[in-house]
Amino acid sequence: MNQNTSTSTSTNTNKIVVIDYGMGNLHSVASALSHVAPDAEVVISADPEQVRSADRVVFPGVGAIRDCMGAIRTEGVDRVVAEFIATGKPLLAICVGMQALLRHSEENQGITCLGLLAGEVRFFGKNLHDGAGNHMKVPHMGWNQVQQNAKHPLWEDIEQNARFYFVHSFYVACESVNDASVAGTCDYNTEFVAAISKENVFAVQFHPEKSHTAGLQLLRNFSQWNGQASSETELEKAAK
Repeated sequence: MNQNTSTSTSTNTNKIVVIDYGMGNLHSVASALSHVAPDAEVVISADPEQVRSADRVVFPGVGAIRDCMGAIRTEGVDRVVAEFIATGKPLLAICVGMQALLRHSEENQGITCLGLLAGEVRFFGKNLHDGAGNHMKVPHMGWNQVQQNAKHPLWEDIEQNARFYFVHSFYVACESVNDASVAGTCDYNTEFVAAISKENVFAVQFHPEKSHTAGLQLLRNFSQWNGQASSETELEKAAK
């Protein structure tokens, strides 16, 4: 788990670290980042020094929240993530990585999460039906539209109501998150939070690495983002 894997030998100062704590689509995310940011140095690592030296960090996560939180705390990733966020540099959390940043999850009889962002994670339910009475499968798996609730650099060049790929049985309840932090919502019988933005943190429930054009654009935007809630990217600033 402590093995460092770089997908680029570039000396560019844009170093993006994908945190490896054993729970996430690490290589898929790293491959997508290398595709959209070929000049960046993309590293998969659990080494705290690698994370500290990063310009940007991706905090992924898949599977049960109990297992994720166990690995996060065992590997000391909780401290590393908190320290990195405090630097003001950009962090992107994906799927269970987003849920782990919140206060609490109903999954596994209730799990205390990192509490770095406000929010509660709830279960969709076993007998889910739409307005017409049709059965809806859980987990919520497949493509769904995301409503952009706030302007943000990571939404740059992504159409309103673009479709992203989801795989999850638990969701972030809209009413548990500060309205100003909700960057995107989605509907699956109930409206839920698809994206959260707070200062230098952007967190998404969907998988951008599996979301084709829109997902790759979001990752491209992240690779250029300076962590400020502005629509101007670093490349645009450099061109001035």
